[in-house]
Amino acid sequence: MCGIVGYIGHRQAGPILIKGLQKLEYRGYDSAGVAVHDGSSIQIRKKKGRVLEMASLYKSSPVSGTAGIGHTRWATHGETNDQNSHPHLGGNEDVVIVHNGVIENYTSLRSQLQGLGYVFRTTTDTESVAHLLSHHLEEQIKFGSDPEELATYLKAVEITLTKLTGTYGLVVMFRDLPDTMIAARLGSPLVIGVGKGEHFIASDATPLAGYTDEVIYLSDHEMAVLTRDEIEIFHRDEGQQKLSIQTLDQVSVDSELGDFEHYMLKEIFEQPQALENAMRGRLDEDEATAKFGGLNLSAQQLRKIDRIVLTACGTSWHSGLVGEYLLEEFARIPTEVEYASELRYRNPPMSNSTMIFAITQSGETADTLAAMRECKRKGHPTLAICNVVGSTIAREADGGIYLHAGQEVGVASTKAFTSQVMVLIQLALFLGRMRHLSHPAGQRIIDALHQVPDQIRKCLECNDQVKDIALKYSNFNNFLYLGRLYNFPGALEGALKLKEISYIHAEGYPAAEMKHGPIALVDEVTPSVFIVPRGQIYPKVMSNLEEVKARKGPVIAIACEGDDKIADIADDVIYVPDVDDFLQPLVTAIPLQLLSYHIALQRGCNVDRPRNLAKSVTVE
Repeated sequence: MCGIVGYIGHRQAGPILIKGLQKLEYRGYDSAGVAVHDGSSIQIRKKKGRVLEMASLYKSSPVSGTAGIGHTRWATHGETNDQNSHPHLGGNEDVVIVHNGVIENYTSLRSQLQGLGYVFRTTTDTESVAHLLSHHLEEQIKFGSDPEELATYLKAVEITLTKLTGTYGLVVMFRDLPDTMIAARLGSPLVIGVGKGEHFIASDATPLAGYTDEVIYLSDHEMAVLTRDEIEIFHRDEGQQKLSIQTLDQVSVDSELGDFEHYMLKEIFEQPQALENAMRGRLDEDEATAKFGGLNLSAQQLRKIDRIVLTACGTSWHSGLVGEYLLEEFARIPTEVEYASELRYRNPPMSNSTMIFAITQSGETADTLAAMRECKRKGHPTLAICNVVGSTIAREADGGIYLHAGQEVGVASTKAFTSQVMVLIQLALFLGRMRHLSHPAGQRIIDALHQVPDQIRKCLECNDQVKDIALKYSNFNNFLYLGRLYNFPGALEGALKLKEISYIHAEGYPAAEMKHGPIALVDEVTPSVFIVPRGQIYPKVMSNLEEVKARKGPVIAIACEGDDKIADIADDVIYVPDVDDFLQPLVTAIPLQLLSYHIALQRGCNVDRPRNLAKSVTVE
């Protein structure tokens, strides 16, 4: 979950590294640091806190050099302080590394290295790798390898990697090899930016935009050697690899705030466009269906599917729950939603006719990737619903569907959630039309989808009203979120958003489950957020709402325009357009996102950088 950036070329490295870390800060903001080779030694500047604080330190004490590596940290091992910040030096300062991932056997490595006389200055797992690398480099030189030859350093890195258990994205520089850096990947993403007389490397493509439009995505068990003029890639088992250079979509990595105060608010307001992008070119009016170019399965293969498993984490898991309702209603295919963190270690019975969909914004989520790989290993068709082109899951899946939502920087996912739901609606339509769904029914769905972007624009007009409601409720410390059918996943997602960015305890439940325990929590200081648009069980949810009011619980209702009845019961009502049941998770998501945003602001929280969280969870 940490951010890595590296540069080697003809420009001063420090400013490039700092700018890159600022773009990567959504991956971790506990601390930041850079290491620059000044021609004779490796100079490090690092500090606890935001990248801005480290940048201030660097400004007061700059380093001249055209090769360097940087890191912004989300702590896994060792508390957050200056010492534990990356980069880390090894041995007698002849090696420096930055690392994303978890080294599971670091304690045994640490003990062995301490026995050899290595002194540890941090409590991180990464320092063990730095010292181990220095140790193997010294051994190579001691047994006759030439300290001026690249092969000596490559061999030391290769031996070190064989001793590591866990995941890593590593970038290494050497004191005595100033014109070279070496990178390696297993489970944590790395992407190389290809330049002219200069090269870049980073955890994702964000820092590369503006410098190059050509990239190389490293795969697991690959090692890259970067100099100013050359890139070489080696696979552990297959040797040297041919460079596979791809074009970077600069639009997809645009991270400018524009006129918005926070990325989260910007991304909430980008949802009409994001949903248009998720539909563009995919709705077939003549056939009353959706079409996808990347599923890589024939119609005959798809008709044989008798079960679907959606696997995901966090917000993507909630969109998967909406997908379960959609796929079972429209396509009549039994569907289950599995937490990827559980599925990767389970052995559920799945037939050859079971299809797996991994749902992920980043395409790098460690648990989702591992679950997908496990299912793929067992021979199941394994597809992805993903936002990031070139991500590991997008490359390893048998096929899939891109969201085209654009970069999402805010840690609390907003436009990715609604884009995932939109893709799942189209997927359910596509599979439904292959089975029993009639042409008129498919056309009605398409007609409804065309109206969604404007309906979302209408929803966004509630922003000022939601801001006033947030002021009223921002001092409460417990919330309940309640909805039924399509709106139950929305309740879970609304509660998660509030927890993520305002640190308020919130729980989501099916509204009818109130009577089976949660109603004991209802009192004058526990607001309930009811998602209660019109639909087939509207009277049932209204009855649940009345039960809360009877116990003096404050109620915020998300309801359809024109619903005057609910205004007489709820304390506050936020109105959304009246849409079909299957579209309700899209329109109700907007006020729920805005409510969490404005409550967090009232409580003085950093909505884009919530404590303890990072955008892309690339460690288990």
